[in-house]
Amino acid sequence: MADVIVDLLAPEDLREVVELYNQIFRPARDEEHFARRYLGRYNVVQMVARIQERPVGFLLAFELKPRTMFLWFLGVLASHRRQGVASQLLDALHSWARQNDYDAIRFECFNQHRSMLHLALEAEYDIVGLRYDPDHGDNLILLQKNLMP
Repeated sequence: MADVIVDLLAPEDLREVVELYNQIFRPARDEEHFARRYLGRYNVVQMVARIQERPVGFLLAFELKPRTMFLWFLGVLASHRRQGVASQLLDALHSWARQNDYDAIRFECFNQHRSMLHLALEAEYDIVGLRYDPDHGDNLILLQKNLMP
């Protein structure tokens, strides 16, 4: 497992997040896109994973409803995948959520993103539903992890 340091960033500190996002996902987005998406959201969480001070992955989450966080994005540079970076980001989110009195974390994932599904199942997320996404013409799998014993 890689020796990862996870930093919690302020919601307005978007530069690194946008740089990582644009290296991992398409289409490219700018800082304004994320700032708009954060409007009206509570407890926006931005985390960046670093290896030897170099950013290699990120996580974005926000409050979905009281006591439930929504994991919006989790991404790791292709050159650093399968080194435990995503697991460590997810663990950091779980820790943050527990410390801030959240009971659960929820996210959605397309079936073809098998590595994300495997990560979720290894982290003890449960499949709690299915939702059709008309923009992509495909189903999203809904996953949730309950944080309270």
